[in-house]
Amino acid sequence: MNLIIRTARIIDSKSPFHNQIVDVKITNGTIEKIGNQLQNSDNYQEIKIDNLHLSQGWFDTSVSLGEPGFEDRETIQNGLDVAAKSGFTGIALQPNSYPIIDNQSQVHFVKQKAIKSATDLYPIGALTKGSEGKDMAELFDMKNAGAIAFGDYNKNISNANLMKIGLQYVQDFDGLVIAFCQDETIKGSGVANEGVVSTRLGLKGIPNLAEEIILARNLFLLEYTGGKLHIPTLSTAKSVSLIKEAKAKGLQVTCSVAVHHLVLTDETLEGFDTRYKVTPPLRTEADRKALLAGILDNTIDCITSDHNPLDVENKKMEFDLAKNGTIGLESAFGSLQTVLPLEKIIDKLTFGKTIFGLENQNIQEGNSANITLFLTEDKWNFSKEAILSKSKNSAFLGHEMKGKAVGIYNKGKLILA
Repeated sequence: MNLIIRTARIIDSKSPFHNQIVDVKITNGTIEKIGNQLQNSDNYQEIKIDNLHLSQGWFDTSVSLGEPGFEDRETIQNGLDVAAKSGFTGIALQPNSYPIIDNQSQVHFVKQKAIKSATDLYPIGALTKGSEGKDMAELFDMKNAGAIAFGDYNKNISNANLMKIGLQYVQDFDGLVIAFCQDETIKGSGVANEGVVSTRLGLKGIPNLAEEIILARNLFLLEYTGGKLHIPTLSTAKSVSLIKEAKAKGLQVTCSVAVHHLVLTDETLEGFDTRYKVTPPLRTEADRKALLAGILDNTIDCITSDHNPLDVENKKMEFDLAKNGTIGLESAFGSLQTVLPLEKIIDKLTFGKTIFGLENQNIQEGNSANITLFLTEDKWNFSKEAILSKSKNSAFLGHEMKGKAVGIYNKGKLILA
C-alpha cells in the first residue's frame, strides 16, 4: 500500500534525517520522498499522530511462539500479529516447539506459516537433535532452508567438546552459534536468584556462578575455535565483565539482555507470583545496574523481550513447580523507556539484525520501508487489556509504562495497534 506519514520525528542514527520532524512518502513499499509538507496528489493514505516517532523496524532476537505443538499457548499467525502491533518488523523464532525445530522440514514449516504476515520470521535451528545436548542437528541443511543461527533454547550444552565441534563446524558456512549459559549441576533444584530474598522466602537459590562458569567456558572455547558466538539473556554483573574482556581480546562474541532483567529484580518475588519466575532468574539491584551500564557502554549488543507464552496451567501453581517464562513483546518498549534513553533503546532493538546477518534498512530515500511507528511520552499502566498474546503470563502486569508502539510498516503492509 502507498502511504504518507506526516510530521514524524525520525530516530535513526544512520539516517541523514535523524532527529528531524518530516513527512515520509512510501510508494509500493519503498521510501520515495522525505521532506516537509509533501504533496499528496495521488491520494495516498495518510497518518498523522501527535508526537509520532519513526525508526528502523525493531528486531527481537528471542521469541517463542508454540506452534507447532503448543498452539494453545500461541500460534505463529497471532504471535506475528502481536509482534507487529508491539513495533517489531522481525523476530528470531526459538526452536522450542513440538517437535523441536532441528531439521530443514521444520524450518520450512514455520517459514511457510509466516509468509502472509507483515512481521518477518527468522527461525533459529536447534544446535542439537531434539535440543537434548547429545548429537549435532542438521545445521547446514537448516541454514540452506533459512535458519539464521543455531542454539538450544534455555538449555546449556554440558558437553564442552560438542560445543567446540559446533563452533568449528558452522565456520564453513559463516554460521552463528547461540550458547545459553547455565550449569545445571550448580543450579540444581534452584528456582530463584541465590541471595537475601531467596533465603527470606525459603526458595532454593540459583547462584550467579551457575551462569558465569559456563559463560567463561564458552568464551575459552570460542578463543580456541574462532567463529562467531552469541550469548543470550545475560543476567549478572560478572557476566558483563567477562563479555567486555572477551571483546577486548578481539573475540567475535555478541550478547543480549532481556527486558525484564533491565527493569525488575528478585525483590518482586515477595508475593510468590510465578509471573516473575524466569530463566535466568531475576537478579539483584546491583546486577540490574550492571546490565544497564553494559547497555550504555555497548558491552551488551541488543535487548530482547525473550517472549515466552505459557498457558495458565503451567503458571498458576506452586512457585517451585511453575514453568519459567514471561511474555514480553507488548510491554518491551514501554518498560524500557522507564530505565533507558530513547536513542539507546532504538539502537539496541535494531542491532540484532546486524548480529544475525540480516539487512538493515535505514530511513532514507530509495530504501525499502521497514519502519516502526511509536510514541514516547504517554505514561500508562500495563493491564490485561493490553495483552494481545493468547497467553497472559506477563511479568509487567500493573507496571507503569512510558510510551508505546503504534505499529509497523513492512513488506508493503501497514499494521496499527
